[in-house]
Amino acid sequence: MNFFESVYAAVRLIPRGKVSTYGAVARAVGAPRCARHVGYALHVNPYFGDVPCHRVVFADGSLSKSFGFGGESAQRAMLEAEGVGFGKDGKVIMREFLWGNG
Repeated sequence: MNFFESVYAAVRLIPRGKVSTYGAVARAVGAPRCARHVGYALHVNPYFGDVPCHRVVFADGSLSKSFGFGGESAQRAMLEAEGVGFGKDGKVIMREFLWGNG
């Protein structure tokens, strides 16, 4: 399995209503220094709808301005539809919605 397919497999494990981080996904696929590569893999995700790339956020809970499937507002809407909460600062409330060890 190549790097991108490993990323997609790891992201498929993130449950509905939870988020993970680019760094956590990178660590999960054995490439702890490749968080940016994870971001690129998700930006070009050919399995939209099957790989829930909207569930991957930055470590501080902020969303990607370049979310590949409609931008930051679309990512937020998708997360809110799953019950993910946001603080007044516009970031995911990580202490409540982070899955695993982020």
